Amino acid sequence: MIVAERKDIDEILQLLAPYKRVLVLGCGSCVTVCLTGGEKQAEELATLLNLAAKQKNLPLKVEFDCITRQCDREFIANLKGDLAGYDAVLSIACGVGVGFMSEQFPKVAILPGLNTTFYGANTAPGEWKEYCHGCGECVLAWTGGICPIARCSKSLINGTCGGTNDGKCEVKQEMDCAWYLIYKRLQELGRLNELSTFRPARNWSKDRSRGVRRLSHAELAQEPEQEEAHS
Repeated sequence: MIVAERKDIDEILQLLAPYKRVLVLGCGSCVTVCLTGGEKQAEELATLLNLAAKQKNLPLKVEFDCITRQCDREFIANLKGDLAGYDAVLSIACGVGVGFMSEQFPKVAILPGLNTTFYGANTAPGEWKEYCHGCGECVLAWTGGICPIARCSKSLINGTCGGTNDGKCEVKQEMDCAWYLIYKRLQELGRLNELSTFRPARNWSKDRSRGVRRLSHAELAQEPEQEEAHS
């Protein structure tokens, strides 16, 4: 899941300074699970912003809404009102939602209310940890399910840097060294031979060096005639 955290209220107020009527729009998927962007959080944020506006004597009126996902066109129809009626929308989805909504509503200012942080999992009550970087060439099959791109401070792909101290990272002492974890995991699985296997140089172009990445399934694409027939 995509994990995000809410921006500071003062930063949000600065973003909203040019606007008078604003909609806080929640997203009912990933950011709801990590307790930062769901319907409850949208209502709470709208209330906080209205209180702050009243205290600071700002001409700001904030309402809220939430849809299932801001990154899927099919859910946009579930919006309760017309976004054109607002000066701006404060999206508390991840950056994907903000970007997609900006494309769908080019005449409306779609502003980010969250800072998107990482792809992670819920590891304890109120705690989420990064597990994936979305690098485009997954190596988890031979690293014991532990991602060296996301979980090594230096994203090293060929083993530890040599700065490990008692299994901890030299960059951040409270963080486990990813390659120490990989070694221990492969040892438990009886697969340490994975570390001595020659592997081709990594294709880093699949990460972010070639601009916007896309996934296309040709068999799902509609012919223009079909699209017109359904429109």
